[in-house]
Amino acid sequence: MFVGTVMRKIKSRTWKKQRYFRLQEDCMTIWYKSKKAGNAHSTLFLKIIISWFRYLIGAGAKLCWKVTLHKLDHSFPLNAISRWICDWFKKADKNRDGQMNFKEVRNLLKMMNVDMNEHHALRLFTMADKSQSGTLEDDEFVLFYKMLTQREDVLRVFQEYSSDGQKLMLQDLKDFLREEQLHEDGVQQYALKLIERYEPSDTAKMLQAMTFDGFLMYLSSSEGSIFNPNMVDLYQDMTQPLCHYFISSSHNTYLLEDQIRGHSSVEGYIRALKRGCRCVEVDCWDGPNGEPIVYHGHTFTSKIFFKDVVTVLGNYAFKASQYPVILSIENHCSVEQQKVMAQHLTQILGDKLLKSPLDGKIPIGLPSPEDLKGKILLKGKKIGGLENCMNGVVDDPLMGEVSDEEDTAEIDDDHHRNDSIRHRKSKQRLSKELSDCVVYCKSVHFSSFKHSQIHSKFYEISSFTESKTRKHIREAGSEFVLHNARQLSRVYPSGLRTDSSNFNPQDMWNAGCQIVALNFQTAGVEMDLNDGLFSQNGHCGYILKPTFMRNTDERFDPENPQNRDGYKPLSLSVQVISGQQLPKVNIKEGSIIDPLVRVEIHGVPLDQAKQETRYIDNNGFNPVWHDTLQFTIHVPELALVRFVVEDYDKTSKNDFVGQFTLPFICIQPGYRHIHLLSKDGTSIPPSSLFVHVRITKLM
Repeated sequence: MFVGTVMRKIKSRTWKKQRYFRLQEDCMTIWYKSKKAGNAHSTLFLKIIISWFRYLIGAGAKLCWKVTLHKLDHSFPLNAISRWICDWFKKADKNRDGQMNFKEVRNLLKMMNVDMNEHHALRLFTMADKSQSGTLEDDEFVLFYKMLTQREDVLRVFQEYSSDGQKLMLQDLKDFLREEQLHEDGVQQYALKLIERYEPSDTAKMLQAMTFDGFLMYLSSSEGSIFNPNMVDLYQDMTQPLCHYFISSSHNTYLLEDQIRGHSSVEGYIRALKRGCRCVEVDCWDGPNGEPIVYHGHTFTSKIFFKDVVTVLGNYAFKASQYPVILSIENHCSVEQQKVMAQHLTQILGDKLLKSPLDGKIPIGLPSPEDLKGKILLKGKKIGGLENCMNGVVDDPLMGEVSDEEDTAEIDDDHHRNDSIRHRKSKQRLSKELSDCVVYCKSVHFSSFKHSQIHSKFYEISSFTESKTRKHIREAGSEFVLHNARQLSRVYPSGLRTDSSNFNPQDMWNAGCQIVALNFQTAGVEMDLNDGLFSQNGHCGYILKPTFMRNTDERFDPENPQNRDGYKPLSLSVQVISGQQLPKVNIKEGSIIDPLVRVEIHGVPLDQAKQETRYIDNNGFNPVWHDTLQFTIHVPELALVRFVVEDYDKTSKNDFVGQFTLPFICIQPGYRHIHLLSKDGTSIPPSSLFVHVRITKLM
C-alpha cells in the first residue's frame, strides 16, 4: 500500500477514471494524482474513503487494501498520536540530527504545552534512552512522551465509554458528559467544543471523535478541573450593600514577619493587594521631622513612612480588582501629624479617596462594591455623624480614643497580663482633616447587640478580637448574624499571636463577619481557607454572603443550622483515584514520598470533618488509591473543602506536599483533576489529584 496501486475512481455511471493511489506515511491520508490539481497532488482522509471501498473493492490485489484499511480503521488514533508526537520532534530538532538531549526535550515539552516535574521527567528520560547515549531519537521520544503522559486510571474511564476502545465518537462523549460529568443542557454543542479545543488529531476532529490524548487533555484542563470554570470569573451580584459581602482583609499589612522584631515594608501592601486583598491596615505613630510613620508600636519592628504606604496604595489598589479598598487606620498620632496624614491621603490619592457620600445626599444605607469601584475608603474615628457633616454641623474635635483596636496584647481570662508588650491607648484629640476623610466606615466601640440594634448607624463599624468574636457567636450567634446583615464588623488576631500566626477565619465567616483580618505573610491552613473562599468571583476580593445571612427577617444560628428555613443537607462522596507527579519534600537524593490524601470540610461546627486515604509506599509519580470518603454537608453555602497531600511518616509528623481549597458550591461533579498548590498558595504544575465526585440530596 505504501508503494501504491492503480484503481478506478468513479463519480457516476459515466465518469470513471483510473488513478494511482498510495497510502501516506502518516497512515491517515491517501495520496493520488489529479489532473485538476496540475503538478500538485490531492489527498483524501482515510476515514472518509473507508466506506467507499465497501462498494469499489473487488477481488485480487485490491484485497490487501480492504484488509489493511480495516486494521487501520481500528488503530488510527494510535498512529495519529505517534505521528503527531514525531511531527513535534521534527519541528524542535533544529540541527536535523534526529537526536535530543534532556534540555532540548524539556524545551520541546514546553512547546507542546506538557507540564512536567523535572525529577520525574529525568527518570523517564533515562528509561527511554535505550541506547544510553544521553539523547533520545524520535522513536525513543515517542516512548518517553507516552510514559510521561501514561494514565491507566484515565484510560480505564475512556475505554468504559469508547465503542471500540480506541476513540470516543460524538455519541460516546455525550454519554460520558451526561452520565459522569452531569451536564444537562446543550451537551452536543459542548461535546463538539471539547473536541475542537482539546483533540490534537485533525483526523479525529474531522470525524467528530476524541482520542485518548484529547480526552486526557480535556480532563487536565480548567474545564476538567474540580473548580467550576463558570465561578472563576465574576458571576455574583455586586450591587448589594457593602455589609452583604465577605471582604478579603489583612492584619498589620506592613509586617513581613513576626509582630515583635519583624521587618516592616511597603512590599507587604503590594503582595496583599496583588493577592486580591481589599482591606489593608496601617498602625500610625508620630515620626521624625513631622512625618507620620508606620510600625507595630512599642515593639522592635522596623519603621516605614506613612506617605510611602499611601503612594503604594495609590499605585496598586486596583491592579487585581476594581472594587473598593478599605484602609483601616490604627491612629496613634498627634493632631499635628494627623493633619499631615490627611494631607498625604488627599494629595497622593486624589479622586481615588472617597471624601463624601457618592450622590452628595444624606445616604440611607451602605453603597455597593459596584457603586464604589475604583474608590479607597478610610476606616477610622470620625467627629460626629455622617448626617451632621452633610448638614454643615461641625462638632468640636473628638476627645477620646482615636484607635479602635483593644490592647496590643489581648488578655484572655486564662492568660496573665504581659506588661512587656501591653500598653494602654492615651486619650487624644482627633483632627478634623483626618475625620473628614472617613465616610462609610466610622469606627465605634461595640456595647451590645441590643444597643447596636437601637442606636447604631449603617456606616458604623466595630472591631472585635478573635476571642470576643467566638464568645459572641457562642452566646448570641443568630444576633451576631443579624448585626452583620445591617453593618460591617472587623475581626483581628489576638495580640498574643506575636509569631503572626492566624486564627481560623471560618468561625467568623459563619457569623457573617465581613472583614476578617489575617496575617497574609503567614502560610498555613488559615490562609488556604482565605485564598479558597476568595478564589471565586474573579478573585475580586468580595464574596456575596448567602441569602439567609443578608435577610434581616431570617434567623440563622451557625451553632444550630438545622433550625433555619430551607435547610437541605447534602451528601458529598469523593473517590480519590490517583495522584500525578507529586513534588519531593525531602531534598535527600533517592528519597521518595509515601503520599496520603486528606479531605477536610470547613464550615459551621456541624460540618467540620476530615477523612484520609491510606498511604502509598514510595510512589510520588503515579500513586493510586481508589479510596472513597463520605461527608454530610449541612450548610453548603458556607462550606469550604480542602484537599491535602502529605508524606506519611510513622515516627514523626507528616510532611506537607500540596493542597487545594475551594468553596463547596464551586465543585464540579464527575471525574475531575485537582491542581495542587504549594504551602504559600502558588501553583506547582503538573502535580495533581484525580478524583470522582458525587453530590446528592439527603432530604
